[in-house]
Amino acid sequence: MKTKKPDDLDLYIVERKEKDAEFAAAYDSEQAEWEIGQLLSKTRESAGLTQEALARKIGSTRSAICRYERHPANLTLSTLEKVARATGRRLVVKFA
Repeated sequence: MKTKKPDDLDLYIVERKEKDAEFAAAYDSEQAEWEIGQLLSKTRESAGLTQEALARKIGSTRSAICRYERHPANLTLSTLEKVARATGRRLVVKFA
C-alpha cells in the first residue's frame, strides 16, 4: 500500500494540534464524523445500492442518507443497525 507523503496542510494540522488542545479535540471529533460518513457511503456502494434504494430499504429518504454520509453527527445506533442489515452487514461497535 502506498504511503501518502505529508503535505503542508498535514504538517500544519499536526503542529496546530500539538499547540492547541481545543483545536485538537474539535479536529479529532470532526475527523471521526467524516470517517463514519465515508464508511457509510462505501458500505452502501459496495452493496450496490443508490442512496434512494438504501433509503427505501431502511424506511428513510434519499436526503437523509445524503446527510448521514456528509455529516453523520446525529446518526443513531438504530439507524446504523438498519443500514447494516440493508447492506448485508453486521454492525460492530468497539472502543479503541
